[in-house]
Amino acid sequence: MERAAYRIIDANFNRAREALRVMEEYCRFVLNSGALSERAKGLRHELCTAVGRLDTGKLLAGRDTVGDVGVGQRVEGQLERVTVKDCFTAAAKRLTEALRALAEMAQMEDKAVADAVERLRYDAYTLEKDIVLFSEPVEKFNRVRLYVLITSNLPAEVLALASQCATGGADCIQLRAKDIPDDRLFALAVEFVEICREMGALSIINDRADVATAAGADGVHLGQNDLPVEQVRRLQLAPLIIGKSTHSAKELEAAFPSRPSYVSLGPAFPTVTKPDIEIAGTDYLRQGLEKLAATGISHVAIGGITLDNVEQVIAAGARRVSVCSVVTKAADPATMCRRLKEKIVKLVDERS
Repeated sequence: MERAAYRIIDANFNRAREALRVMEEYCRFVLNSGALSERAKGLRHELCTAVGRLDTGKLLAGRDTVGDVGVGQRVEGQLERVTVKDCFTAAAKRLTEALRALAEMAQMEDKAVADAVERLRYDAYTLEKDIVLFSEPVEKFNRVRLYVLITSNLPAEVLALASQCATGGADCIQLRAKDIPDDRLFALAVEFVEICREMGALSIINDRADVATAAGADGVHLGQNDLPVEQVRRLQLAPLIIGKSTHSAKELEAAFPSRPSYVSLGPAFPTVTKPDIEIAGTDYLRQGLEKLAATGISHVAIGGITLDNVEQVIAAGARRVSVCSVVTKAADPATMCRRLKEKIVKLVDERS
């Protein structure tokens, strides 16, 4: 094989390995996702094993950094790194380009190595997709402090409440309309999503991933008996915030492998929304947050939370709070949202 081919293999092996390291660090330190970080690390080690079957001496002998005319080259329009996410994006694109060049050149030396690198290229595409589909919704949801559930089936009431809650500072609003025909639910969801979008609140549809996707909602919230998170990701047309209800440590741990964007932890207190659910209490909230720390999955505390007890929830470590009747049954929902939001933000800031 020509010396130039060894130079190309060496350069692209280094480029791919370094790109994987950037992706691994992004998953580890930015997303706090042990699972995704481990996948990036595993891919890096597989690449090293595959290329390690080639003659390392020839690769090093072919290296000529001093004589490389590409060193220092810049192209107009090249991606500028302004955020850590920009660094990840550039690394992910650089990785698959390098693997393609590496696989092409390795064909001349060892077809088995070329085939292994080609398989890794497709694994890299999947890894990039999984990281983006997880990270973007989590990033959006992490900005939430006040999350309001609207349980009415009456369109006029739902839309009025959505507008009032958003006016009062609700960051995220969930439409939880039950037992209405699909055509009416979809029509209501479209209007609900539009109000939320115009007023700067995230829109979540309860249970129905199909309706959430068709209506252009920001996300869907899934109960224990709804579609699996993995199947919902197959339905999405763009990165979708996917929430999952959990009421116990067992349900929480069962949710981890599918990597929902967030989980609800509760009920913290007795609640009229789900009166039959056993009270999990603030102890579950505290324990759940500890378990979530290494996953990158976000959270929201839920269940019977009011102005009087929200401090207990924040003291347990929650940074996002979901409420329902305390707002929807208030004489002035907008004012109640404003009071809750101010208190939550103040308490969270004091703990930060």
